[in-house]
Amino acid sequence: MVKRFIFGLTVLCASSFWTGAFAQGAVAAPSAPVATDAKSLAVQKLFSQRFDNPEITAVRPTPYGLYEIQLGPDLVFTDEKVTFVFDGTLIDAKTRQDYTRERMDAIARVPFDQLPFELAMKQVKGDGSRKLAIFEDPNCGYCKVLRKSLGDIDNLTVYTFPFPILSPDSTQKVKNVWCSKDRAATWDDWMLKGKVPPTVECEVPIDQMLALGKKLMVRGTPALFFADGSRVGGAIPKAEIEKRLK
Repeated sequence: MVKRFIFGLTVLCASSFWTGAFAQGAVAAPSAPVATDAKSLAVQKLFSQRFDNPEITAVRPTPYGLYEIQLGPDLVFTDEKVTFVFDGTLIDAKTRQDYTRERMDAIARVPFDQLPFELAMKQVKGDGSRKLAIFEDPNCGYCKVLRKSLGDIDNLTVYTFPFPILSPDSTQKVKNVWCSKDRAATWDDWMLKGKVPPTVECEVPIDQMLALGKKLMVRGTPALFFADGSRVGGAIPKAEIEKRLK
């Protein structure tokens, strides 16, 4: 593999490029057309041919004569003939802006009001005027740290989307919490106090919960979604949460 590093940008020869973005060992089905113009569609076709039909989310032209290839939550860049691929940080030389980061942030944005809140547990503190959605696994240590950070934040509505991805026990705990009389209180009892939720049987939309996380490209927990559409991964401190809520 040929690599050259330029201001954090990795330049790779297309004939040998194979990155974690789509080198998972399994070959995906041929990508359906996702480009919005003829040139982008041609780039998608060439890229698919050269890299064994990875699952391409979108192909878009950039202001730099390149095309961005979105592979799930990841981005790479290529030329019109797909002779080379950029995998890394693309910097605007005039403005010094991180174009890759700007595009990744834009891709990650989610219209808050369009989230399926029927799959979430709702908690209201104070007047509930500020809103936050969190994807959490019940066995996620960082999620428990985040819960403690939220304890002193007032005037907040929290929508907790259970996302059991760490173990079979995570799925069982989500089921027990979901079937409890007070889901939010039972969740907090476990996350903050270690009180194991009692076993209760009922219909639980586990498949829909997991499908939602996949659709929103949630890769780990906790994942926070703010009312302005931005998102953050990880247990960020209280001060950062307060800043983003403003």
